[in-house]
Amino acid sequence: MRISQLDSHRVALWGWGREGRAAYHAIRQRLPALPLTLFCNAEEAAETVALQDALLKAETRVDGTTLSAFDVVVKSPGISPYRHEALEAAAKGTRFIGGTALWFGEHGDAAGYAPGTFCVTGTKGKSTTTSLLAHLLRAGGFRTALAGNIGLPLLEVLEPQPAPDYWAIELSSYQTRDVAISGVHPDVAVVLNVFPEHLDWHGGEARYIEDKLALVTGARPRVAALNAADPHLARLVLPDSEVRWFNREDGWHLRGDDLYRAERFVLDTTTVPLPGRHNRSNLCAVLTAIEAVGIEAAPLAMSAQSFRPLPNRLQTVGERDGIVYVNDSISTTPHASLAALDCFRSHRVAILLGGHDRGLDWEDFAARMREQPPAVIVTMGANGARIHALLEPLVQVGGFQLAAANGLVEAMAQARRLLEGRGVILLSPGAPSFGQYKDYVARGRHFAEIAGFDPDTISSIPGLGIA
Repeated sequence: MRISQLDSHRVALWGWGREGRAAYHAIRQRLPALPLTLFCNAEEAAETVALQDALLKAETRVDGTTLSAFDVVVKSPGISPYRHEALEAAAKGTRFIGGTALWFGEHGDAAGYAPGTFCVTGTKGKSTTTSLLAHLLRAGGFRTALAGNIGLPLLEVLEPQPAPDYWAIELSSYQTRDVAISGVHPDVAVVLNVFPEHLDWHGGEARYIEDKLALVTGARPRVAALNAADPHLARLVLPDSEVRWFNREDGWHLRGDDLYRAERFVLDTTTVPLPGRHNRSNLCAVLTAIEAVGIEAAPLAMSAQSFRPLPNRLQTVGERDGIVYVNDSISTTPHASLAALDCFRSHRVAILLGGHDRGLDWEDFAARMREQPPAVIVTMGANGARIHALLEPLVQVGGFQLAAANGLVEAMAQARRLLEGRGVILLSPGAPSFGQYKDYVARGRHFAEIAGFDPDTISSIPGLGIA
């Protein structure tokens, strides 16, 4: 759907975060006379007064009846379309879309594709992969936009001048179906992996996987770059897209730490500043995607050595009094916490676990703690007690120390005490930050601050925007 198609319809916005504000400004720029209703909280409603927009009405009551009064509701990504009030309104004919759908609607060519678009998704690694993709394209001399879920809403860069050669777009599972309903196909779609996550938003594991894979099953990209090592992806059949596999021996893959293109050795990835082998394997995804648009990828692989890692992703904040502090605040699943531990297997580690409880299964994590535990585990947050109860019977078997804390300050104090002045304190909570923090960035900043470091120095995402 193009923004112009909203004209003459009853249109509402739902959510007034950065994505919601970006949608408002994009719509108002194109349709200055279109009446709009904003569903938001009372504080946000008061903020809208400063806009001095007589055609914008703020509404704080949200239910199936108020939503169904509109033909189209442009909702923010964090608002689930599976909420009962959204389902009730949808049953009455209200159409729910997001800013991602509007952006793609504006960028389709005559054949229905968005030229030069790389869409990247996956349960873990998508931000680093998208950023690395932009980095390598820029190293090749291409003007490239880095945007999307990584921190710059697409509608904030609706019509940049001059236009970039390529778009490196990160998409969360909240946004992938938006591309599918936009009516415009991505040029290249990259899917890294699929693990259960955001089950509260999606309403279950099956729907999460379905929504995540909609980027390739529903959006029908020209090329789908898929991870052959992921069981969910390996069995996909995509008749409407060319499929290119990575992490397979006939394409880009790792042999140990060495990067290969089929039988050709290209690079020792231990020289690449990507923490963890799982992150370095995503270099294979990036190079596969670059080849998909006809660029020779091998010469660009060396430029990965100058990549600057992203904040909150296995980020070494610093060392103080014998303790190294590592910020992996973006970790929101048990699988992500396990991957983080793998990066520090040779170190004495205290891991901080827990946060918002989405009901994810921690059994696989617990099973690993029988044989490969860190020195210390400290649980915290809303699901901390549940994780603690699961791990407590394994303390004697695994030989690790287990402690509980009410919050991050206490958790770090416990970790310092139990490490006895030597080791790594790893914030890799395996759970979202909701309830205690605005987002994972705020949690990572608090971690740095408690450790005695300047949070401003660790927060910026390098390369965001167009360059």
